[in-house]
Amino acid sequence: MDQNHHSDKTAEAQPSEKKKTRNCCNGFKMFLAALSLSFISKSLGAIIMKSSITQIERRFDISSSTVGLIDGSFEIGNLLVIVFVSYFGAKLHRPKLIGIGCIIMGTGSILTALPHFFMGYYRYSKDTTFNPSENSTSSLPTCLINQNLLPNRTSLEVVEKGWEKDSGSYMWIYVLMGNMLRGIGETPIGPLGISYIDDFAEEGHSSLYLGNLLAVTMIGPIIGFLLVSQFSKMYVDIGYVDLSTVRITPQDSRWVGAWWLGFLAAGLISIISSIPFFFLPKTLDKPNKEKKASASSISLPTQNEEKSQMASLTKTGQNVTDTVTGFFQSLKSILTNPLYVLTLFLTLLQASSHIGSITYIFKYVEQQYGKSASETSILLGFITIPSLAAGMFTGGFIVKKFKFTLVGIAKFALCAHSISFLFHLLNFALICENKSVAGLTLTYDGNTPVASHLNVPLSYCNSDCNCDPTQWEPLCGSNGITYISPCLAGCTSSSGSKKSIVFHNCSCVEENGFQSKNNSMKLGECPKSDDCKRKFYIYTVAQILILFSAALGSTSTIMLIFKNVEPELKSLAMGFHSLTIRTLGGIPAPIYFGALIDRTCMKWSINNYGKQGACRIYNSSLYGHTFFGLTTGLKFPVIILFIVLISAMKKKYQGKDIKASENETKAMNEANSGPLINDVKVDHETHV
Repeated sequence: MDQNHHSDKTAEAQPSEKKKTRNCCNGFKMFLAALSLSFISKSLGAIIMKSSITQIERRFDISSSTVGLIDGSFEIGNLLVIVFVSYFGAKLHRPKLIGIGCIIMGTGSILTALPHFFMGYYRYSKDTTFNPSENSTSSLPTCLINQNLLPNRTSLEVVEKGWEKDSGSYMWIYVLMGNMLRGIGETPIGPLGISYIDDFAEEGHSSLYLGNLLAVTMIGPIIGFLLVSQFSKMYVDIGYVDLSTVRITPQDSRWVGAWWLGFLAAGLISIISSIPFFFLPKTLDKPNKEKKASASSISLPTQNEEKSQMASLTKTGQNVTDTVTGFFQSLKSILTNPLYVLTLFLTLLQASSHIGSITYIFKYVEQQYGKSASETSILLGFITIPSLAAGMFTGGFIVKKFKFTLVGIAKFALCAHSISFLFHLLNFALICENKSVAGLTLTYDGNTPVASHLNVPLSYCNSDCNCDPTQWEPLCGSNGITYISPCLAGCTSSSGSKKSIVFHNCSCVEENGFQSKNNSMKLGECPKSDDCKRKFYIYTVAQILILFSAALGSTSTIMLIFKNVEPELKSLAMGFHSLTIRTLGGIPAPIYFGALIDRTCMKWSINNYGKQGACRIYNSSLYGHTFFGLTTGLKFPVIILFIVLISAMKKKYQGKDIKASENETKAMNEANSGPLINDVKVDHETHV
């Protein structure tokens, strides 16, 4: 009877234990699924911000350096809370903290889009009018008329009635604050999520889950590039204005797409991804061995427990002092390690060139090769993601296949960077010549090149027209020259309306020194030359090679950061490295890249307050040489630092390289599955 009773209890206990295991697995799987969605939304928001830089610059009528400050605000927000997350994260409810982070990140994205709803209609020209009751033909001033062709000017009425507001205001500060909030919300997702996986995954499976998580994250950039490509085709005020009254096209330098839709989509996805985290427990069931250990510790006598608590209270002050002292000693140890410092500097230079390039590559392709924002997004998305993924996979495979020593890993990283640098130099040969623009690169009659685009004197063909020099309404002449406005082209009349408008009797249009017989012109800049179009195809291939070779050595470079310090200092080394890259790379790089790009502008917009706005046209040659000259100036010293690093490593590890190779896998596993502070490293890897 007792045996039967005992067997019944055993039978009841087995299903109960299975149920607990099932609940544990279900909770972990739910966490993994929710974390995957949050990682997707995180990368989606990042891609949408990078892809929308040009649109934001035009919509808010601001310079590239100001846009760089907006872009860097993400890192500022990240730095504000990274210490709090690293220290308190493991002690609090990690799933709920991640959920709160997702909500803050989503709120930041929505705040970024919010100014669109308060700024009124976008005015791409001083004479733009979107009066719903207006059935107009044209409002562009022409030569000798000095007034709008409309019988009554309505743009002032529109402003008074509140249909339009000036975009040259300080509304961009909301975009900066939204991006900063996005950085604050993103901070706990990576470190706390990965540490949670490491704590509660089955033994030996955490690296597999981490690999799957990073692979799933790539869905975010793919969706981001596709969304931006589609939204960029839509006019910014879609749904609010009659699109038939918009006379500019996506190829126009003033075109602004529906940039705000992307941020709304990213914000909603982030907020939705936060919901499951609030239903997850602080901890999941631990393996049986850990349960037994914890159960035996609970069954200790109460007196011993009280004694241990008293002892711990008495030693608290001493422990804090020891911890602070130990921290500064450890920090001093890594900062006096020449191998670590060399690696830190070379990765900082690498990261700065990458961050600056990624921020302004969209603008470069649009300005240099005359592509629309939609075409640029889909192109860069198509070549970037596969090239980087293939490069990282191939690089990791080569290191594992040939079992490089530590010095061999450094040599491989140098080789990959050098190949990438050589391909990068091809960009200088692929820079297009400046467009022929009357009044900027040529005299207004289009016959003579000018030394400077500043203060070009009027010609006989438009000196009596009394034109507004700040007007930017480009037209393309039959001679292949772009003219700044109908008035400055000497046009005296027009026909048609909006996109189909044609200007006639344009006296500045000359061919071979004689006035053109066909002196009628349509709106829009002249297209790029055939030679420039051919260079664009070569540029696309060059970018694939540059991205692939750069990604080839990325894993090796990251390994050098923590393999050149003592094992117990790996976490601190990675954490300090991440802090340095964000502070000295992520924040200033977009600003100084943008400031130098601003110096290549030939024609600025002027807002209603008489202040400088966004750039309308750049000096293509100067832009290309400035942009690639700056990245070259950051990339070349990396080669020298790599050579110095390898030389120093040879002296230190002479006769020890075999041991370093044997411990490579063990070191990587320890770095990926260490304590919470290690997660700063993982977050940086994902960021780069």
